[in-house]
Amino acid sequence: MLSVMRGLLVFPLHLSLQLINLSFWAILIICLGLLKFLLPFPPISRALNPMLDFMLCAFGVISVRLIRLFNPVEFDIQIDGELSKKHWYLMMPNHLSWLDIILLVDFAADKIPAPKFFLKKELIWLPFVGLGAWALDMPFMQRYSREFIEKNPHLKGKDIQTTKRSCEKFRTCPTTVINFVEGSRFTPQKHQLRNSPFSHLLPPKAGGIAFTLAAMGELFTGILDVTLMYPDNANKPMLDMLAGRLGRVILRANVTPVQPDIIGDYFNDEGFKTDFQSWLNSQWANKDLQIKQLSGGK
Repeated sequence: MLSVMRGLLVFPLHLSLQLINLSFWAILIICLGLLKFLLPFPPISRALNPMLDFMLCAFGVISVRLIRLFNPVEFDIQIDGELSKKHWYLMMPNHLSWLDIILLVDFAADKIPAPKFFLKKELIWLPFVGLGAWALDMPFMQRYSREFIEKNPHLKGKDIQTTKRSCEKFRTCPTTVINFVEGSRFTPQKHQLRNSPFSHLLPPKAGGIAFTLAAMGELFTGILDVTLMYPDNANKPMLDMLAGRLGRVILRANVTPVQPDIIGDYFNDEGFKTDFQSWLNSQWANKDLQIKQLSGGK
């Protein structure tokens, strides 16, 4: 009963402060993004981009400080490998909640370059978030089903063209490219619907990340394999966080070099496509095993 009452009191105050933090930084980011759009000259972009990245990281750091203020949260973070803000990284995290994005931005703030997320196109209409992401040059992906492509063959490869254009922007300064390769947040319903071969993950989608590697592979210092878990709040971590009930947060990050054999023509080389899917599924199998071990064998 006391826990419910506390949640009812904490939720509106915490939510209000999080929204103020989000809207404050988003408005600043959007204003600078519009300036960059109206003055599309390389010197202007080079001057504004570090400011935009700082604002993104400031949002994440302050948001996590608010989370710590309102929650009895314990962060269990372990990193295997060396990280630097002067390098390029391809991050492949699992995806459980909107909370993932806040935590990954905070994680990046003092360790690696500011992150660029691959986002669903529908999110462009999300207040503050959509235009803020646009101003930060984050790519919006339009994913089409196989059936839709068969009915509209002229749209084949459009999402890959978006990836290519975005990757070109990332070549000018150190960047962390984040791709949620599952394509969606994990839920038991999606897990069952997609007939996932993994216990704790959705099947990974290989096309976008393969193309990112083909476009930027020689720049990436390493692949950052990140595993996120909310063991005390598995069902609704975002709502529990806002209500002051977030417990442990587990984050494991493993840095591995980009091997030449995972860079190739995914869409025209069937042999490479098969090998790449095998590699990615192997990565996901290892991540699934890690989650099982961290969950106590469940």
